[in-house]
Amino acid sequence: MLIAVATQRGSSPVDVRIVGVADDEAAEEGEAHSDVEPKDGPSPIAPELKELVWGAGAFIVFAVLMRLVLYPRMKKGMESRYSHVRAGHEQADAMRQAAQAEVADYQAQLAVVRAEASTRVDAARQTLEAERQERLAEANARIAERRAEAVAQADAAAKRLAPRSKRRSSISGRESSNWRPANDRTAPWCRLPFRRR
Repeated sequence: MLIAVATQRGSSPVDVRIVGVADDEAAEEGEAHSDVEPKDGPSPIAPELKELVWGAGAFIVFAVLMRLVLYPRMKKGMESRYSHVRAGHEQADAMRQAAQAEVADYQAQLAVVRAEASTRVDAARQTLEAERQERLAEANARIAERRAEAVAQADAAAKRLAPRSKRRSSISGRESSNWRPANDRTAPWCRLPFRRR
């Protein structure tokens, strides 16, 4: 008698396998045991011995190749890369320090120039102030001299014209204080407004 196993998974069609031919006794036992498992093949988890040997041999060859050939080259490349990066950092630090030193030197020179400019400006202000005070004193002296001359001329003119002014005021009936000579316009009292009665 033939023994067949039918299996169906999900929506897939039915899979039928013939497991073997059984004799009558086995057929009777097969009828008694409806669940018959097929004989299992090689295990998918545990590898065979020749697979283990080939895998170990490939690993050893690769490890030796890495240790003797590839790792030194990789290490040399990484060291050259790191040394290049370190050199770049050191160069950048040196340039930064040089720039900071130049900035400090520039600021020191700028402070010296500003201090010198400030002293020059202060000296120029003092010189200009002294010249201004000197010119102002000279102008005040000239004004005082001219004022004194004008007062002296006015007094002299007043003394000279005092007898005439009494005659004219008596003739025209005006007071002598309101009289002003027509041709003497340099005297300061000539600039006062003239009042007529």
